[in-house]
Amino acid sequence: MQALTANPVAKWIIILILLLGAVFFHEFLVPALGAMIITFVTWRPYTDLVRFCRGSTLLAASIATTLTVLVIIIPFLFLLHYLYGEIMLFRTWLIEANTYGIATPAWLLNLPYGNELGKYWVEYLGTPNGVNLFFTEIGLANLSYVAAVTKSVTKSFSALGFTLLFMMIILFFCYKDGRRVSRQLDKVGERVFPGRWKRISRIVPTLVSSTVSGMVIIAIGEGIVFGFVYYFVGAPMPITLGIITGIFALIPGGAPMSMTLVSLYLVGNHQLTQGIILFCWGTVQLFVVDKTIRPRLVGGAVKLPFLPTILGLVGGVKTMGIIGLFIGPVIMALLVAIWREWVHEDNPRQLDEQLKAKIAKKP
Repeated sequence: MQALTANPVAKWIIILILLLGAVFFHEFLVPALGAMIITFVTWRPYTDLVRFCRGSTLLAASIATTLTVLVIIIPFLFLLHYLYGEIMLFRTWLIEANTYGIATPAWLLNLPYGNELGKYWVEYLGTPNGVNLFFTEIGLANLSYVAAVTKSVTKSFSALGFTLLFMMIILFFCYKDGRRVSRQLDKVGERVFPGRWKRISRIVPTLVSSTVSGMVIIAIGEGIVFGFVYYFVGAPMPITLGIITGIFALIPGGAPMSMTLVSLYLVGNHQLTQGIILFCWGTVQLFVVDKTIRPRLVGGAVKLPFLPTILGLVGGVKTMGIIGLFIGPVIMALLVAIWREWVHEDNPRQLDEQLKAKIAKKP
């Protein structure tokens, strides 16, 4: 390869081919990254599955991919279907409010500053054509913008279905040929980053696994638990509120804010006891999770600061859509790994010892 790239013409031809490949296959970047993340997180149990299948990577990859579809993809699609139904109901509610007007709810008036909030409700939701007035004041055309957004959401769901399909195909081959590709990457990596590739390649899977475990799995768990709690205290649309709380839990401070708003709604709706129970339960649960479970999962390899976390989440969603919610924090974790490599450039042995100690702490 070195003899090939020594020729300037051959070098530019290789660069041109790589650029053409990036242009033609950039649409598959998101499913490829998603498949790689799942592979990193589940690689340890997958190796146990390969041993159980007596070394047959084809059988093990088929079983692992099927389990991923059953455990992750199908429930995720059911949640998206339910969320789409809620969006359509909200769209119908807005059209009804714009046509006939909706009376101010009692719970809103019972909140602090409820009278002031009630005036805005009457102006924009309690008066016919008030919703159109609201959209005009914030710079949008009228209620037809909601219909356009709904169509856009429908197209996004369809595109997400194709993305998930290709992600499962790529995931199968990541399982099946992952070990062989890893050995090839080690050879190429040593040529590109001589003396550094071993450290970088060793920390990347640990960073990915800890980031996904610490941020995503805990967020999903909090969403499920809060969904049940919302149901028991009588909050409206508990499944939707649980999903929203889970999404907000990915952002530092998001879950407490979501839980507090639901508690305030219950208090304003003359459900004082239920609101206090929800607030107390949520406070204890979030304290236990944030002070014990999350540091154990995330702090084993990397603890992302607040700003990189926000940039990773917002930038990921804006660039790659829903899947970017998972990929953004991982990219920030990789940037942290590169930063640490530079910081310890003068003392690589210290970095090696730190990485070995952190990886050894992983369960």
